[in-house]
Amino acid sequence: MDIADSLQQLAARIPSQLSHLLTEEATKNALIMPFIQALGYNVFDPTEVIPEYTADVGTKKGEKVDYVIKRENKMIILWECKPVGAKLGLNHASQLYRYFSVTEARFAILTNGVDYQIYTDIEAANKMDEKPFFEFSMLALDARAIEEIRKFSKAAFNLENILSTASELKYTKQIQALIAKELESPSEEFVRHFTKQVYTGTITASVKIQFMKLVGDAFREFIKGRVNQRIQSALEPSTPEAQISPQDTTPISDEEDGIETTPEEIEAFHIVRGLLSKHVAPNRIVMRDTKSYCGILLDDNNRKPICRLRFNGSQKYLSLMDSQKNEERQTIEQPIDIFLYEKRLMETLSYYEPKKAES
Repeated sequence: MDIADSLQQLAARIPSQLSHLLTEEATKNALIMPFIQALGYNVFDPTEVIPEYTADVGTKKGEKVDYVIKRENKMIILWECKPVGAKLGLNHASQLYRYFSVTEARFAILTNGVDYQIYTDIEAANKMDEKPFFEFSMLALDARAIEEIRKFSKAAFNLENILSTASELKYTKQIQALIAKELESPSEEFVRHFTKQVYTGTITASVKIQFMKLVGDAFREFIKGRVNQRIQSALEPSTPEAQISPQDTTPISDEEDGIETTPEEIEAFHIVRGLLSKHVAPNRIVMRDTKSYCGILLDDNNRKPICRLRFNGSQKYLSLMDSQKNEERQTIEQPIDIFLYEKRLMETLSYYEPKKAES
C-alpha cells in the first residue's frame, strides 16, 4: 500500500478515536506507532525503532526520548510524543533539544498524534532550531503535505534531499505568515514603505491613519484582482455547453427541492474549473448542487466526482476524492483557499484522465 493511502486511512480513523485517547501511551499506540509504520519502519524491530531511548546528557541522567529511528545503524530521527490535545512547542521538547546536540540525528519530531512539528538545525549546526521547518495536521492532509512526509519514509529517506528543501519550507512558511498578517492588519513599517512613494507631503498622524486603510484595501484588491484574472483567463475557452456560465454570479434556487446554489459555491466552482481547464475542456467540468453538498463532476458524471463543496454549515469544507472516491475533508475559510489544493485536484482528475492530467 502506498504511503498516501496508509496516511489517509490513519487520518480517517482519528475523529472516532479521539475521545478514547486519554493518555500519552494510548496516543502512541493508536496514532503514533501506526504513523511510524506508515512510513515503512518496523515498530517491532528494536534495531530500527527504539522506544524509550535513554542516554545521559550532561548533568541530566536517565532522560528519555520516546522513539529513535535508526537507518543503517545510525540515528536519523528523534521523537518526542505528547497526549492528544497537548499544545506543541519547544518548551514541550526539552529532551529533544538536549539530545539533538549530542546525537547524529538531524531531525526531531514533536507530535501529539494529530499535529506534527519537524525540526532540524538550519540556524546553527548541531543545535535544534527553535521553530519547526515543517508542520502538518493529520486532520488536514493534502497532497503537498503527503509528499513532504514521504521524504521521511524508509524507502525514500535521503538526508541531503530533505535538508536541501528544509530551509525553503521553513522560510516560505514564515514569509507567508507575515504576508497574511500584513494583509489582515498592515504594520506601520509596511504602510510607510508605500506611503513615502505616493505621498509627497508630511506624513502626520492623520495621514498614517488614512494610508493604513488605503494600503490594506489596495493590497487585498490587488490579490483579489490577480486571482480573478487567473480564473477568467482560464475560463475564456468556455462554451455555452457548460452547465453554469462563467459570467453567471446570480444565486440559483429551486423552491421545489429547497436547493440554493450560493455565490460562494459558484465562485468555488469557477476556481476549480479554472484550475483544471489547463488539462481538460472547461465545459467538461460541471456543478451539480444537492441539499447536503455541491458536487463538481467531470462530464456531469456521478462516477467521476472531482470534489464536493460543503458550505452549508458554519464551517466550510472542501471534500477531495481519493482513488477509491472516498471523501477527504479539508477545512477552508473562503473559496480562494481552494488554490492551495490545486495539485490534489489534479491528482483526482488523473484518476479519470491519466494522460491529460500529466501533460
